[in-house]
Amino acid sequence: MSERKLALVTGASSGIGREIAQLAAADGYDLIVAADETLVDSAAGLAANGVDVESVEADLSTAAGVERLLAAASGRPIDVLVANAGHGLGRGFLDQDVAEWRHVIDTNITGTLLLLQPVLKQMAARGQGKVLITGSIAGHLAGSFQAVYNGSKAFVDSFAAAIGNELKDSGVTITCLKPGPTDTNFFARAGMLDTKVGQSEKDDPADVAKTGWDAMKDGEHVVVHGLKNKAQVLASGVLSEAQTAEMHRKQAEPGSGQS
Repeated sequence: MSERKLALVTGASSGIGREIAQLAAADGYDLIVAADETLVDSAAGLAANGVDVESVEADLSTAAGVERLLAAASGRPIDVLVANAGHGLGRGFLDQDVAEWRHVIDTNITGTLLLLQPVLKQMAARGQGKVLITGSIAGHLAGSFQAVYNGSKAFVDSFAAAIGNELKDSGVTITCLKPGPTDTNFFARAGMLDTKVGQSEKDDPADVAKTGWDAMKDGEHVVVHGLKNKAQVLASGVLSEAQTAEMHRKQAEPGSGQS
C-alpha cells in the first residue's frame, strides 16, 4: 500500500475539478478522481506526476454512485476530499423537466451530503483531514432563469459554513470555494450559451482551482475567487432578493446574449 496521502476529487473530468486534481497530484497525493463521464485521458495525465490514480465513472446524484466511489478507497483513509461535482440548469423553471431539476438537487445537494458524511466521520475519528467544497457566488443571488441551481448553491454555501463550525475543534477543516462564472463546460451543459453570462468573459479554471486549493491547505473557511466576484457578494448583502433576481435575469435570461 502506498505511503502517500490520498485525495478524492469529484467532478474531475474537466474544469475546476480537473485543475484541482492536477494540484493534488503535483503535491504528491495519490488520487481517486470521479466524474459522470469518462476520465481516461485525465487519469493518464495525472499519473504522469508519479502518483497512483484511480478513476471512477459514477453518477454522484445517486446513493449507488456515491457508494461505488467510496468503495474505490479500499479502506485507505481519505486525507483530502474535494466535493466539486455539480450540475447546472438554465431556462425558466416552468420550462424545465422534473427529471432535469431533480438531477440538479440530487447532484449538488443530496449526493454531496451522501459523500461528505461518511468521509467526515472517518476524518473526525482520526482527528485530521481537509475538505474543499465547491459552492458558488450564485448562492448569494436569487437566480432568475437558474432558480434551482442558485438555490442549491445557497444550500451548499450555508451547509459548508455550518459543518465547518460543528467540526472546528476536531482537527478537520472545511473550506468553501465560491467561484463566479468560469471558463468550463458548465454553461454548455446547462443550456445557457445564448445568455449574456454564457457569452461573457470568464475566469480561468486553473486560477480558480489554485485559489481553492491554497485556501484549503491554509484551513480557511471560505474563499471567493476574484475581485469582481467579491464585489458582487458584498453587493448582494445590501440588495434585496428582488433586486438580485432582476440583476440575474439580465445575465441569465434565454436569448440575452449578443449572438
